[in-house]
Amino acid sequence: MGKNEPEAKQWFAIRVTYSREMALKEYLDRCRMESFIPMSYKEVIKGERKVRKLVPVIHNLVFVRSTREKLDEIKRDISLKVPIRYIMDRETRRPLVVPDRQMHSFIAVAGAYDEQIVYLDPTIVSLREGDRVRIVGGVFSGVEGIFIRIKGDRRVVVSIEGVMAVATAFVHPSLIEPVLQK
Repeated sequence: MGKNEPEAKQWFAIRVTYSREMALKEYLDRCRMESFIPMSYKEVIKGERKVRKLVPVIHNLVFVRSTREKLDEIKRDISLKVPIRYIMDRETRRPLVVPDRQMHSFIAVAGAYDEQIVYLDPTIVSLREGDRVRIVGGVFSGVEGIFIRIKGDRRVVVSIEGVMAVATAFVHPSLIEPVLQK
């Protein structure tokens, strides 16, 4: 990349402290920056009754699509009262960058807010097992991931290496095709 070419936007995994991920998201929305927080509905007690509320699945985690330069600028912005840190890639010791295609699949599944979606700790589930597949129909059409069984159902898992993984609801085998490895 030449000196005059603008840096390409990438998806970064960002950590915040004290469950202030929604405050960071509001700031990023005001700046017209693309971001994503995996959310799900939880029942919470409000007064005397149970209420369904949309809450972050993992507190302190925000995915941001930006340039490294712009994110570094935001980190230095003292008007932003939410300190942010990059989640680092252990091997390269550089900020973790999630490929666009992987993030697109992750958002397609995690953004559905379906009760049947299962969030997984990537250290517990070995995603090396199973075949790499693409869903070719239904609400998750176009999603790529690993085909495995969880809780007795066939599901497709999309993993953000070392951060988190999410599994779709049941996917009928007729809607799945293998992805050939390059």
